[in-house]
Amino acid sequence: MEHTDAILVVGGGIGGLVTALSLHQDGHDVVVHEAVPELRALGVGINLLPHAVRELDALGLLADLEAESVAPTALAYFTKRGQPIWEEQRGRAAGYRWPQLSVHRGTLHRILSAACVEQLGHDRIRLGHRLTGVRSDGDRAIATFETDRGAAQVSSPLVIGADGIHSAARAQRYPHEGMPEWNGALLWRGLAETEPVLDGRTMVWAGHPDQKFVGYPVLDLDGGRQLFNFIAEFRTDSVVLAEREDWNQPGRLDDFIDRFESWRFDWLDVPALIRSAPGTFRFPMVDRDPVDRWTFGRTTLLGDAAHPMYPIGSNGASQAILDARVLTGCLRSHPGDIDRALERYEEIRRPATAQIVLANRGLGPEAPMQLVEERAPDGFDDIGDVITRDEILAVTDGYRRTAGFALEALSDGTSIADRVDD
Repeated sequence: MEHTDAILVVGGGIGGLVTALSLHQDGHDVVVHEAVPELRALGVGINLLPHAVRELDALGLLADLEAESVAPTALAYFTKRGQPIWEEQRGRAAGYRWPQLSVHRGTLHRILSAACVEQLGHDRIRLGHRLTGVRSDGDRAIATFETDRGAAQVSSPLVIGADGIHSAARAQRYPHEGMPEWNGALLWRGLAETEPVLDGRTMVWAGHPDQKFVGYPVLDLDGGRQLFNFIAEFRTDSVVLAEREDWNQPGRLDDFIDRFESWRFDWLDVPALIRSAPGTFRFPMVDRDPVDRWTFGRTTLLGDAAHPMYPIGSNGASQAILDARVLTGCLRSHPGDIDRALERYEEIRRPATAQIVLANRGLGPEAPMQLVEERAPDGFDDIGDVITRDEILAVTDGYRRTAGFALEALSDGTSIADRVDD
């Protein structure tokens, strides 16, 4: 068995890499163990909310991210007919000190992994290490990995499970939990090169929770064109389509394109855009019930391993980043007392993320789209006759507060890692 004083981070995804960078910046020795033999740029587009961008800025990564992303200035809601419902400003345009960033997931992962290699060193990122077991042993944790050279055991003062929605670390603590829960919705995600949609800086949500289209640019290309990320989503009773979720499972155009054939708006031809993409990835809308405990002895959970949530409201990656920074701040605030630091980490993050999981199940910020669909399924002449500004603001402002990125919460510019004792 290998004995180390380094903190072990299990999982080399966004949450795991941000955790490693954050802990290293604070002076901790960190080793990342990742199951795959090679870190590759996978996936499609994601959004990073201003409070998450603030934390990445604190790690010195903002300039690199801004160079390879798009900062949306607005979010616009439309009906399934393309009629405008609502538009609100986003990021710096809304008064935040940090932008909201739309970026290719693979680009973000590449920037994080390059920073980890540069700052931690190649030898602190161990690929081909699949976690098979973890347990506490007094003031240590014992992690067992399967490698191409057989089983390996490592004893560490702290093991952080950041190994995703199918977390082996979580399964050790909740062995009967089973597969994530599916809500009946399926998403087809893709990337297409296109002329700018609207002003080229607007995130688009069209339709309603039973069928919707989401789109936003993630990169400006030469000649004024953009790389545009889209999500085509609808609810279905087809259990056959809802297999194990995987960001890289190829989708079939014939499985979903018919439902969007009529979505040809004067500002966007949705089926044409979808067909122009080289392919799509299929993903079932799944999450897990919040649990009442992440920490067992000297092991804890983080990111999707701790609180998998529906991909609504741009929260998945952002919340994992906040987890990493809060955990770092708790360890800093309680030097030499890992147990109290982990306790404080849970006190801050578990209730906050549970609220978001439940809010997303309740339609989250998409509730106004559902109200408009229910009240005016055949369209309208004046949106004010269908839904009021106050109704919409009650939902959108409330969701920002729940997700932790209300404007007032970011006004002082302090990293969340420095506010764990507030």
